Amino acid sequence: MSSPQHSVVLGAGLMGRLLAHSLARRGHRVEVHEALGPDAQGAAARVAAAMLAPLAESAITELPVVRMGQHALTRWPELIGQLEQAVFFQQNGTLIVWHRQDAGEAQRFEQLLARTHTQLPSLPASQSLDTPSLAACEPALDGRFQRALYLPEEGQLDNRQLLAALLDSLHTHGVALHWQSPKSPSDFAPGTPGQPDWVFDCRGLGARSDWTQLRGVRGEVVRLHAPEVTLLRPTRLIHPRYPIYIAPKEDHVFVIGATEIETEDLSPASVRSTLELLSAAYTVHSGFAEARILEINTQARPTLADNLPAVRCLSPRCVQLNGLYRHGFLIAPAMLDVALEWVEHQSTELAAKFALKFEHV
Repeated sequence: MSSPQHSVVLGAGLMGRLLAHSLARRGHRVEVHEALGPDAQGAAARVAAAMLAPLAESAITELPVVRMGQHALTRWPELIGQLEQAVFFQQNGTLIVWHRQDAGEAQRFEQLLARTHTQLPSLPASQSLDTPSLAACEPALDGRFQRALYLPEEGQLDNRQLLAALLDSLHTHGVALHWQSPKSPSDFAPGTPGQPDWVFDCRGLGARSDWTQLRGVRGEVVRLHAPEVTLLRPTRLIHPRYPIYIAPKEDHVFVIGATEIETEDLSPASVRSTLELLSAAYTVHSGFAEARILEINTQARPTLADNLPAVRCLSPRCVQLNGLYRHGFLIAPAMLDVALEWVEHQSTELAAKFALKFEHV
C-alpha cells in the first residue's frame, strides 16, 4: 500500500485548524506549526462574534464574499457534525433594528440588501417588520423599536467552542502539533524527497513577510453576561456613528462588537470606544445595564488591499490562504473547500463559482 500524503499546515487559527482537521479525516498525515500556543490567543478567530450573515454583510462587502457566505450556511452544520465536542450553532436569522432618528440610514441599508437580492436571487430577501411582528419575532424587544428588518436563514456559532472542538479533533486524528514553532513556506520544499507532499500557509498576519500586501484591521469586542436579556438571534443596530452587533451565545453570554479600525494597534480598547459599544447595546435593551463584563478584547484581522480573500499557489503544492478580514467564519468553509478541491484535482471550479482570487505566483 502507498503511504498517506504528508501535509504541513502553518498556523493554528480558524483556517489552519479547519484545514488540518479536514486533511486528517481524508487520511493525510498532518503536521501543524504554530508560532504561539494551543489557546489561539494570537488568532483573530478568538476575538470574533462568528456570525454567518451573508445578506447583512452584503451592505459593506462584495458579491464574492456573499456567495461564500451562502455556501457556509450549509457547510457549517456538516463540519460541526464531524466533531466530537459540542459547538453551539444557530440559524434563526438576523434582526436589524434602528432608532427613529436613524430611519434614513436604515432605508439606505434596506436598499443595499434589496440590490444584493436582485444580484443573487437564491439568497432569501429581507423582511420588513412592524411593531407587532417585531414583538412576535423577538419578544425581548417588544415596544423598543417601531420597525425592523428580519434576514431569514442567517446564523452564528460559538467561536471559542469551535476552536476547542477542532483542537480536540486534531488530537483524535493524531495530528502532530508543534507549538511555539514559527515556520514559513520557504522552510519546506513540498514534493521533493524527504519533504511533505503539501504545505498550506494559514498564518494570517504572520504571513506578511511572504505576502506584503497584507495589513491588519483592528476589531474590538466586549463579552458580557446578561441574565436579564434574552435575544433569540444576532441583532444589529444601525447608527451613523457607531453601529454595533449583538450576538447571543449560550447561558446569556453576549458578544458585542462594532465596525473596524484601520490600524494594527493591539493595545487595550479605549474608554471612549468601550463606552460607545456599551451605550449602544443599552439602547437596544436596558437589561444590559446590569450585565457583567467578562472580557474586553482587541485583535487585528488579516486584510488585503481590496478587503477580499485570496488563495495563492507559490508552487503547485504550496498554497497560501489569507485575507479573510472580518468575514473569517462566514467564508472559511468556502476557502476550505477550494483548498481541498485543489488537493484532489490540482484544479478548482469552486474558486470560479465564488469569484475567489486564485493566483499562481
